[in-house]
Amino acid sequence: MKALVKTQKGKGFLEIQDKPVPDPGEGEVLLKVAACGICGTDVHIRDDEFPYWPPVIIGHEFSGTISQLGPNVDRFKVGDRVVGEPHTKACGHCYLCRTGNIQICPEKRSPGWGIDGAMTEYLVMPEKLLHTIPDAIDDITAAVIEPTANAVHDVLERATIEPGDLAVVIGPGPIGLLAAMAARAGGARDVIVIGADVDKPLRLPKARELGFYAVNVQKDKPLELVQKLSGGIGADIVIECSGSTAGIASTVELARKKGRICAIGLPDNRPLMFPYSQAAFKVLDVFFCLSTSYTSWDKSIHLVASGQLPAGKVVTHRVPLLEWERAFELIDTRAALKVVLIP
Repeated sequence: MKALVKTQKGKGFLEIQDKPVPDPGEGEVLLKVAACGICGTDVHIRDDEFPYWPPVIIGHEFSGTISQLGPNVDRFKVGDRVVGEPHTKACGHCYLCRTGNIQICPEKRSPGWGIDGAMTEYLVMPEKLLHTIPDAIDDITAAVIEPTANAVHDVLERATIEPGDLAVVIGPGPIGLLAAMAARAGGARDVIVIGADVDKPLRLPKARELGFYAVNVQKDKPLELVQKLSGGIGADIVIECSGSTAGIASTVELARKKGRICAIGLPDNRPLMFPYSQAAFKVLDVFFCLSTSYTSWDKSIHLVASGQLPAGKVVTHRVPLLEWERAFELIDTRAALKVVLIP
């Protein structure tokens, strides 16, 4: 089978290789991959800016069909369409696993960086991490259930959107727009999406197309719109998805007293300036977020299948796996919002 492999440490070192089709082991299934989204993590792995264990097939946002069952698999059958949680190799016995938080187990090794992932034709996954996809969700949309589950976990489960909230999303990338959709699905009355000049050609227009207020911070003043829509109070929740120094610092100004900050975007490792005193006097709640919970997957599948969260609309390009270089270039140049590879 053809696979996109990160062959060694260092920037670059991605190439298509021929790999044997893996055999499913105890409690595992073999999936024929239908589609695999390119995540920011995949770009960081290419650029040697994220932990990984080469040589490794990259990719973790996938949909597929079960083509073979391993021993003692009894919840699924051949032909089932599924997606899967990327929480492989979680130990199962540490305090995090025992409290239902396998997504942040220190032993976890997800497909695409810790073990072989989904930018290939076939993938082995544990039965226990799979979720069935209903007919209402096509394969391309199913491939973005994983980032959708991130947004649902962060916005609905961690930071808890309440009906009637005014929500602000900083960063109009795929995760930002999915977070905005999650906020609306959770009952937010208005959602403001904040971007910059670099987002003018594609991302801010997409935010408007999806029915959100879209503000270019380099042209307009987001706080003025927040104050107008909130009656001078401030946003109930600010969802930071940019990871930028300026974006992170602005969350406190935009939030109301007793408001909430949902931290999703990951900055680099440089120290950040954060208005701590202002946040303290506003008595803000800050929720840091990483990965997905078990419950966020079924919630996401329901919201997408019912049309309440149209996740597939973030996909702008479908590219054959063998044209992966063009796909990554589309992302690097911001000519694409979300690219899905088709093996």
